[in-house]
Amino acid sequence: MNQALAEKDHYLSIFERCDQRGAGPAWVQPLRQDAISRFAVLGFPTTKDEEWKYTNVSPILQFPFRPAPPETEGSAAIAAVERATAIGLPLHRLVFVNGHYAPRLSSVQGLRGRVRASSLRDAFAEAPDSLKAHLARYADHKTHAFVALNTAFMEEGAYLYVPKGAIVEEPVLFLFLSIGSAAAAVSYPRNLIVAGQGSQVTVVEAYLGSPGAVYLTNGVTEIAAGEDAVVDHYKLVEESDAAFHVATQQARLERSANFVSHLILLGGALVRNDVNAVLEGEGIECTLNGLFMATDRQHVDSHTRIDHVRPHGCSRELYKGILSGGARGVFNGKIYVHKSAPKTDAKQTNKNLLLSEEALVDTKPQLEIYNNDVKCTHGSTIGQLDQDALFYLRARGIGLAEARNLLTYAFASEIIRGIKVASIRDQLDRMVRTRLENQFRAKERGS
Repeated sequence: MNQALAEKDHYLSIFERCDQRGAGPAWVQPLRQDAISRFAVLGFPTTKDEEWKYTNVSPILQFPFRPAPPETEGSAAIAAVERATAIGLPLHRLVFVNGHYAPRLSSVQGLRGRVRASSLRDAFAEAPDSLKAHLARYADHKTHAFVALNTAFMEEGAYLYVPKGAIVEEPVLFLFLSIGSAAAAVSYPRNLIVAGQGSQVTVVEAYLGSPGAVYLTNGVTEIAAGEDAVVDHYKLVEESDAAFHVATQQARLERSANFVSHLILLGGALVRNDVNAVLEGEGIECTLNGLFMATDRQHVDSHTRIDHVRPHGCSRELYKGILSGGARGVFNGKIYVHKSAPKTDAKQTNKNLLLSEEALVDTKPQLEIYNNDVKCTHGSTIGQLDQDALFYLRARGIGLAEARNLLTYAFASEIIRGIKVASIRDQLDRMVRTRLENQFRAKERGS
């Protein structure tokens, strides 16, 4: 039996043993069963699959990952939350530790009106109708193995409901901590954001891990934005340098909705993140921005897909990658314009900066268009630091490492400047600067 089959059987066996302990109403169990059946058929993807051509998941299969036991209020978890909130992240928060909800570390009492934020487990009991209308309706577990695995094991995650016309003034944080107390642990965050007609909300989804800890995060976030709704979604991944992160964000947008996604990938041994948006109504505006940074032997893979289904949709996409050492990056973005979507205006750009001879990036921007009355462009670039600019800075007394740092930050800052919420923008700016400084210090020590 090869490793992939053995690991598939490992997860099937765990499901059989824990299936009866799953949370939720009666309709959830058949959904879980269908998902695990699909996973049994699909198995783990290989590089023979076009969508996984540049990402080999075999490192994930080296470990017999198991769900971690609940340890949500230990000193390490408390310290991590204090660190996250002290640096300016939102005070409205749902906190999860090793995949388990931590109510004493969470704080959502300040949300007003009929806005509801809770754990998924609590929502199963308190808001089953809303969940049934949206949960597992958008992310595809029929053809995507990791989505199927997440759906089979979904018990916990964040649920946010914003009713018609409600405006949530402050960002809401979904904070997922992997604190390394359990060896080879896996978590399956399943998040659902429902924004009613004319509502407005900003959500920050952050994944942080203890240094050196080995674990797997397999997450799915579904977003339903109603007519005229405004949803800003920020996702930050700073996992352990020995951890694995595989996740999908799937957004369904109705007429005249405005959806903005900001994805910042900073940490993890292997990271694969999919952002998909389906523009199902007319006049929708959709923006996808992303920044991924990798060094040493990290592997970071960003996939995006925007489906224009109705007329007069507008989408803008800008993803940037910065790679050093022996890191490898992947960008695969597709804009799909259906025949029913005339007057579509779409632009997709991917830019990559390689800071070493060993770094590698595979980029594949795609347009698939079935209507001639559209305006669509796409493009990608791969380059190195501008030697003239580097010489200019060196000539003014700036050291080589600092000069490289300044130019690299300038490349990244375009993404950071696009973040509207000042507290989030400032914090991500500090994190990117720190990452670059540490990276160049390490390079200096090694040279």
